[in-house]
Amino acid sequence: MKMLSLEDELKGNSYPGRGIVIGKSPNGTYAVTAYFIMGRSENSRNRVFIEDGKGIRTQAFDPSKLSDPSLIIYAPVKVLGNKTIVTNGDQTDTIYELMDKQQTFEQALRTREFEPDAPNYTPRISGIMHVENGTYNYAMSILKSNNGNPNACNRYTFAYENPVNGEGHFIHTYMQDGDPLPSFEGEPKLVGVEDDIETFTGRIWDSLNEDNKVSLFVRYINIETGEYETRIVNKNQ
Repeated sequence: MKMLSLEDELKGNSYPGRGIVIGKSPNGTYAVTAYFIMGRSENSRNRVFIEDGKGIRTQAFDPSKLSDPSLIIYAPVKVLGNKTIVTNGDQTDTIYELMDKQQTFEQALRTREFEPDAPNYTPRISGIMHVENGTYNYAMSILKSNNGNPNACNRYTFAYENPVNGEGHFIHTYMQDGDPLPSFEGEPKLVGVEDDIETFTGRIWDSLNEDNKVSLFVRYINIETGEYETRIVNKNQ
């Protein structure tokens, strides 16, 4: 698989929707993840990321303009022991609760499907990072309708063991802007990541469409120690 430029992928797509990147820094020190949200409607754009314990949650920037919180207010990131969960919806809670009961990432997601937002049927994208005593692996998942048919859910899980230094994988909800929005196709894209959290954060944020970008979360976890650094960028400050 050819390694793609994450910046080029983002600059060439005005509306990838919501996206997750997971990988490993070139120097081999950090487990890296990023999650961004975009919006076309006033309701979707009226959001910020805020820290919530070891994770984050979305919050209305202007509560008076919040019309329907059902699919836009959730916790995208939660930490369960040595596992960091990143998703584009309230399936974060499902994964957290069921993995806490010794179920697997895949088993937890078996209880969910794509979002009920006809006609888009937005895919649920999820990632999990497992960092423990100097070892690191991760997995990503997408739950999507069968070519827009809401009666059939297609489930894909991609597991990455012994991640390669400098490599990351990028999955997002939509192939591009459209009406209805076309769901992501194929396996997660192979992209490069950075050693420096500030550089990586800036490159992603600057590459997202200026009109549609809303918020960005980036976390670097030290694979040896488990200590982490987080950056949050919100268009609504």
